[in-house]
Amino acid sequence: MSLTEYILNDVEILNPHMKIGEIKLLFNELTYTHLPVESDGIYIGCISENDVRCFEANKSIDDYRYALEGFFTRDTNYWLDTLEAFAQNSSNIMPVLDEENHYLGYLELSEIMTLFNETPFLSESGNILVVEKAFKDYSFSEISQIVESNNAHILGSFISKIENDMAQITMKISPSGMNEIIQSFRRYGYIIISEHQEDTFNKNLKDRSKYLDKYLNI
Repeated sequence: MSLTEYILNDVEILNPHMKIGEIKLLFNELTYTHLPVESDGIYIGCISENDVRCFEANKSIDDYRYALEGFFTRDTNYWLDTLEAFAQNSSNIMPVLDEENHYLGYLELSEIMTLFNETPFLSESGNILVVEKAFKDYSFSEISQIVESNNAHILGSFISKIENDMAQITMKISPSGMNEIIQSFRRYGYIIISEHQEDTFNKNLKDRSKYLDKYLNI
């Protein structure tokens, strides 16, 4: 999906000669975390509101050029790459450049999140399942095979956590018999992280635990 239709130009790009005092006033009027800066038509980075609040008002951006953050996205990038850039730079504005680093405008985080909301992972009905397995042992081909062998389809899947050589995989699965899918994952050595009412394995464990407690208290 092209990002071109989402590019905005209603905030004028800054130049290195602008005074910090002027930029503080701009941030007072806007809700952005950063503002882009260009020199001789070439993008040179973004200045953050947090930094500006600490700078001397009578100095210029040029005096603080070292503080500029160089993040951006290309007009040819996929929206998911752009969403990643937003997350990595803790920004709600993303400068868009062409291949010659000319500034084309900017994207707003809220608009990119709207694209994510329209994906089947969020918009389609289904069940969320989170499983865990050693990072070196899991594979997406195996995960797909487990789900599809139980007459379901994966609407979306991603690695949601990696810790101590263990990977957590979060997936959204088309409405189907979750108990069969969960038990299949267990047979393949996956640990089920999310809780499900349909999980007969956990229900049986709880029933046995209650029976044991009752027996021990006789």
